Amino acid sequence: METLFSRTSRIALTAVAAIALTIGTVEARPGKGGSSGSRGSQTYSAPPTTQTAPTQAAPMQRSVTQPSQAQPGIGAATAAQPSRGFGMGGMLGGLAAGFLGAGLFGMLFGNGFMSGMAGFAGFLGLVLQIGLVAFLGMMAWRWYQRRNQPAYAEATAAPGSNPAEQPMARSALGGFGGGARGPEPIKIGASDYESFEKLLAGINSAYDREDVGALRGMTTPEMASYFEEELDANARRGVRNRISDVKLLQGDLAEAWREGATEYATVAMRFSLVDATVDRTTGRVVEGDLAKHDEAVEIWTFRRDDGGAWTLSAIQQTQ
Repeated sequence: METLFSRTSRIALTAVAAIALTIGTVEARPGKGGSSGSRGSQTYSAPPTTQTAPTQAAPMQRSVTQPSQAQPGIGAATAAQPSRGFGMGGMLGGLAAGFLGAGLFGMLFGNGFMSGMAGFAGFLGLVLQIGLVAFLGMMAWRWYQRRNQPAYAEATAAPGSNPAEQPMARSALGGFGGGARGPEPIKIGASDYESFEKLLAGINSAYDREDVGALRGMTTPEMASYFEEELDANARRGVRNRISDVKLLQGDLAEAWREGATEYATVAMRFSLVDATVDRTTGRVVEGDLAKHDEAVEIWTFRRDDGGAWTLSAIQQTQ
C-alpha cells in the first residue's frame, strides 16, 4: 500500500510541476502574448475570423479607448445578450424536466408513469397549465429584456457585421487575402501588405534590440508605451528578450475600414521566430530556446492617418 501511495504521490507532484512550468512560461515577443491596443470604434468588437486565424480573437485586455468611445458591431452586441431561443431551456425546460422526473419517479415505485393523474383529462389539464405558465413567463421575460436592453445594441452596424468580400490581394506562402468589411471599406493593395510584413519584422527586431526610438516610429503612442513598460519590467528582472529570424508564413486580411481621416486594417498573421528570454548579465537562457523556431498566430491592427505611413495600433491573440 505504501509503495502504491508513494508512486501515486510522485505522479501527482510531477503533474503539478508540469502545470506550474506551463503557467509560468512567458512569451518573449512584443505584447507578451496578450491582447492590447486600440482598433478605433471596433476596439471591443471581435474581427472576423480568417483561414489564418479560424478562431475568434481574444478581447482587449488593455486599451486607452474607453467602451463608451467605441461602437461595437452587431455581432459583439448579440454575443453579450443571453440566449432567448424558444426551446427546452429556461423556465419551460425546468418545468418539462420536473414533469419528466416526477413521471420517472412514479415508475420506479410501481405507480406507473401517469400516477397521480386522473386519466387523460388530468394529463391534458396539466399540460395546459404548464403551457400557460411557460407562455406568461416568456412574455414577462421579453418585456424585461426590452426594458433592460443595452443602448449599444441599437447602434448602426459596424465593420465586421455585414461582410462584403474583397478580391484576394496577395498570395505568398498562403498569402494575404480575405475581405474588407463595413460601411466604409477601403482597398488594401500589394504595397500595404508589404508594409505590414515589414512592420512585423521591424517591430520584433527593434524589440530585440530594446530600441525604444525605433518602436515609437513604427507603432502608435499607446502601443509604444506598452512595449516600453515590458522592456522596463525585463530590466528590473535582470533579463532581456532575444527575438530573431522572424518570417511571415501566412496572412489574411480580416477587415479594413475608414473612420474620418483615419484608416484601419486588421490582419491575421502566422509567423515563425526564435523567441527566448536570457539573463541580461550571463546570457543564460531563462525561458524559451535560442536554437528552436516557434510559430505564433496573432491578429495585428494597423492604422494610418491622412494617408501617412501605417503603424501598429493593436495586437490580439486567438482564443
